Amino acid sequence: MPKIPNPDAASLRRDPLPLRGRTALVTGASRRGGIGYAVARRLAAYGASVYLHHHVPHDAAQPWGADPDGPRAVAEGVREALGDPAAAVFHGPGDLSAPAAPAELVATAAEAFGRLDILVANHALSGSDGPLDAIDAGMLDAHWAVDARSVILLVQAYSRLRAALSERTPGGRVVMMTSGQDIAGGMPQEIAYALAKGALTSATRSLATSLGDLLVTVNTVNPGPVDTDYLDGEVYEEIAGMFPAGRWGMPDDPARLIAWLATDEAEWITGEVINSEGGFRR
Repeated sequence: MPKIPNPDAASLRRDPLPLRGRTALVTGASRRGGIGYAVARRLAAYGASVYLHHHVPHDAAQPWGADPDGPRAVAEGVREALGDPAAAVFHGPGDLSAPAAPAELVATAAEAFGRLDILVANHALSGSDGPLDAIDAGMLDAHWAVDARSVILLVQAYSRLRAALSERTPGGRVVMMTSGQDIAGGMPQEIAYALAKGALTSATRSLATSLGDLLVTVNTVNPGPVDTDYLDGEVYEEIAGMFPAGRWGMPDDPARLIAWLATDEAEWITGEVINSEGGFRR
C-alpha cells in the first residue's frame, strides 16, 4: 500500500480560495439573518459557486418573518462575497416537505453548474411543536418530513449524482445540521423537532459509510444557540450569559466550521457530529 509523503512547504500554505472551481447547494438560505446565508457567503468567499434554496412561505409564517427584500437580495448578498470572478450564484424555491422535491432540487442545482460538489442541508421546520403531552401525529409527521426525511432524500439524490460520474473525483462533501438534542437536558419543549434532528445524528455514520467509496465525506454540525433574530429581551440576555464570551453564537460562527469542512483540509473528517457551541453552559 503506497504511503502519502509529508507535504512540501508550499502545499502547507493556505490557498485563499480553497473552493475555487467547486459548486455548492445550500438549503434554507432565505434570510440574511440566518445560518444558511452565512454559510453560503463563506463558501462563495472561498471560491465556490453557490445555489441557494429558499422556502419563503415558511419564514413568512414565523414571528421573525421573511427577509424584507426577498430572495433576490439574499442572492445578491452572497454574490457580493464571491471570491472567484468566474463563480456564480443561483437561487430557487422549494417546499422540501414534498417527497419528490429534494431530488428535483439537487437536479436543478447540478444542472445550473454542470455538477454538484457540496451539499449543505441547513433547512428546518420551526414551530408546530411542543412538549410530550401537547404533540400530536400531525406535528410529528410535519417535522419528520422536513427535518429528517427531506435531508435523507437530498443525500440520496446527491449520492446518485456522484455515482453516475464517469470517474471518482475528490471534494465531495455533505454537511447536515442538528441541534444538540442529545446533550444534557435535551429539548423537552420541542419533542417533534428533537426526534427528527436526532435521526440525522444517528444516521451520520451510516451515511458516511454509504458515500465513502464515492469520495464524499458526511458530517453533521450542531451550531448551538445562534442569534438568527428570533429572540430578544431578558431571555436573550440570560442565554448570552451562559456563554463564556458573554454573547450568543452568530451565524458566521458555525458557517466558518461548515465552510472548512467543505475544503480539502477536512478530507479526513467524516461520520462525525461536531458541536460548535462556544462553550455554552447548560
